[in-house]
Amino acid sequence: MAGFYTSGKWLRKKERVLKRDKHLCQDCKRYGRKTEAALVHHVKPFEEYPELGLAEENLISLCEACHNKRHPEKAKKRIPPP
Repeated sequence: MAGFYTSGKWLRKKERVLKRDKHLCQDCKRYGRKTEAALVHHVKPFEEYPELGLAEENLISLCEACHNKRHPEKAKKRIPPP
């Protein structure tokens, strides 16, 4: 699992999904917005469903903001000033 996101299989699948979704964020698209997507998200989490890691029906293109909304625990945390 550690090298999954740098593997050739994942990188090729990611590019295929982005192309399928016309490089548009699928969450923004639902609200009539056209936002470029740079990330591919696992609908069912890869950590829980590794067998769906490369299944296109489990993958959607998202912009960084929408991906962070779906994964607030992974968003960069700002450290407040002292």
